[in-house]
Amino acid sequence: MTAAIGATWAIAGISTAGVIGRPMRWPEWIWAVAGAMLLVGAGLMPVEAAGEAIAKGLDVYLFLTGMMLLSETARENGVFDWVAATAVNHAHGSTARLFLLVYIAGAVVTVFMSNDATAVVLTPAVFVAARKARADPLPLLFACALIANAASFVLPISNPANLVLYDGQIPPLAKWIGSFALPSLASIVVTFLVLRLVEKKRIRGNCEYDVARGPLSSGGRLSIAGIILTAIGLIVASALDKQLGLPTAIAGFSTALFVSLTGRRSPIPIVRSVSWGVLPLVAGLFVLVEALDRTGAIAIISDQLKGMAANPMKAAASSGAALAVATNLINNLPAGLITSTAVARAAPPRIVTDALLIGVDLGPNLSVTGSLATILWLQAIRREGEDVSFWRFLRVGIFVMPAALAVALSARILTG
Repeated sequence: MTAAIGATWAIAGISTAGVIGRPMRWPEWIWAVAGAMLLVGAGLMPVEAAGEAIAKGLDVYLFLTGMMLLSETARENGVFDWVAATAVNHAHGSTARLFLLVYIAGAVVTVFMSNDATAVVLTPAVFVAARKARADPLPLLFACALIANAASFVLPISNPANLVLYDGQIPPLAKWIGSFALPSLASIVVTFLVLRLVEKKRIRGNCEYDVARGPLSSGGRLSIAGIILTAIGLIVASALDKQLGLPTAIAGFSTALFVSLTGRRSPIPIVRSVSWGVLPLVAGLFVLVEALDRTGAIAIISDQLKGMAANPMKAAASSGAALAVATNLINNLPAGLITSTAVARAAPPRIVTDALLIGVDLGPNLSVTGSLATILWLQAIRREGEDVSFWRFLRVGIFVMPAALAVALSARILTG
C-alpha cells in the first residue's frame, strides 16, 4: 500500500467516524465536507474528480430537498402532532395497542415520505403523545426507529439509500413491487413481533387516552393532500422508469409555497427549519467514496461480486447479510455508495442487487450507527430529554435485525 493510498483510507476512515460519532457535537456534515476538502487539498484527489463525484448525487439531493420540505410543511401545520394524538386516543387506554398504532403510523410515513421523515418529524410527536398518555416512551420511540428502516424498501421513495444503491437507475415500479413486496411485508411483520416480545414488559398495562386533539387545520389538510399527490406522482414516475429527484423537489417546493400562501404566511420559517446540512453531508460522502474507488478498493468488491455469479442464490444471501453488518460499521449511506459503484461494474444478477438493497436498508436496525435516519432519530429524542446509548439500542437490535433480515432475504430468494 502506497503512502497516498494509506492517507486516503485514513482520511476517509476518520471522516466517516466523525459522521457517526459527532465528536465535539459538531454536525455530521462538517466531518464529511472536511474529509472531502482535505483529500482535495492534500492532492490525493483532483478537483475535477471531486466535482464529478458531487454531481453524481444530483438526483439524491433533489429527492432529499423535496422530502424535507414536505416533512417540514406537515410539521409546521401540526400534521404529525395530530396523527400522534389520534393514535393515543384510538388506543383506548391500552399501551400495547398504542404501540401497534405508533408502529403502523411509522410504517405509513416511511413508505410514502421516507424513513428520514419518520425519524425526524414523527418521533418528536410520538414522544409528546407518550408523555400525554403517561406511557413509557422508549418502546414507542424504538418502534419509530426500527420501522423507519424495516419499511424503507416498500417503495423506491421510502429511503434515499434506494436511490443511492441503484445510482439513480431505479427499477420500474412493477419490477420493484415484484421483488420487494413479500420481503418488505416479512421485514415489517417480523420486526414488529420481535420488538414487541423484547419490550413486552414495558408495554403492559394501561395508559391515558383522552388526549386533547383539536381539528386538523386547513394548512394541515393541504399538507396531507400535497403528500398524497406527491406519493401518487412518484409512484407514476417510478412506473414510467423516470428519475425521482426532480419531481420530488418540485412537489416539495410547490406544497410548501401553496400551503404558506393559502394561510397567508411566509414560507421562510419552513425553509429555515429544514435540515439543510444533510445535502453537504451526502455530497461529502460521494467524494469520500470516489476517493476510495481511486485506491482500487471498490474494484476488489466488484471482483468478489463477479466471482459469486455462479451461484446467485448463495451470493444473494451472503452478500446481503455481509452488507447489513457493514452498514453498522461505516453507516449505510457510504456503504450504499460503495456498493452502488461495485454493482455498476460487476453487473451481478438482479437477485443479488436486490439482496444488497435489503442489507443496506434493514441492516441499520442493529445499532444507532447504522443509518442516517437512526442518527437523526437519536438527535430528535435527545432534544426531548431522552437518550438511548449504543449498548441499549444494540440490546434490542441484536434480536430484531437478524430475524427480520433472515426472513426478508429468504423471501426475496424464494420469489426468484
